[in-house]
Amino acid sequence: MYRSSLLSLQSLSRIAVRNASTGLVKTPIPVHGVDGRYISALWSAASKQKKLDVVDKDLKQLVEISQKDSKFQDLLYNPLIKAKQKKEILSKNIPSLKLNELTVNLVGVMAENGRIKHLPSVARGFNRVMAISRGELECTVTTAKPIDDATRQEIVQSLNGFVKGNKISLTLKVDPKIMGGMLVDFNSEHYIDMSIRSKFNFYSNLIKQAV
Repeated sequence: MYRSSLLSLQSLSRIAVRNASTGLVKTPIPVHGVDGRYISALWSAASKQKKLDVVDKDLKQLVEISQKDSKFQDLLYNPLIKAKQKKEILSKNIPSLKLNELTVNLVGVMAENGRIKHLPSVARGFNRVMAISRGELECTVTTAKPIDDATRQEIVQSLNGFVKGNKISLTLKVDPKIMGGMLVDFNSEHYIDMSIRSKFNFYSNLIKQAV
């Protein structure tokens, strides 16, 4: 169903590792490795078609599915399922997500090349490049329980004051293990632990040392 487009994107994937004289539209930050080659190829194709925002949204959807759907996770990571089988399964199911053609082609190419297990990391990498291109700072806030929209807005306002000059791209996660409070992760570069679990461990260690 996407043979011709697959070939064009495969060509872009090869071009991605060559020098800039090829006419490839470069990503705003360097990307490397297997993920980087696919990100570069997709970025160039989406830039030329003015579909960066559309593809970015598609990939966020795929990341969410990969985190919540156990069958999709098995398809991505199960080494017992051959690449050809994975491609066939994806070609039947991906259309129901109504993704842009470029995103569909990416999935097809990665399945064809036996690289589909890299899809979530490629998607997150592309999302990160997009956030940087928009002057956004990715931030993941983890709470013990789901929060409402009003609390979310308060967190965004507080974070915007903390990182002046940047717009916050917020991702919310829930982890009951932190007991309360929150964890704030700025793109895996800066980490603030304001969880009840952290405080509990701190005072527990103090008590043990005193004894």
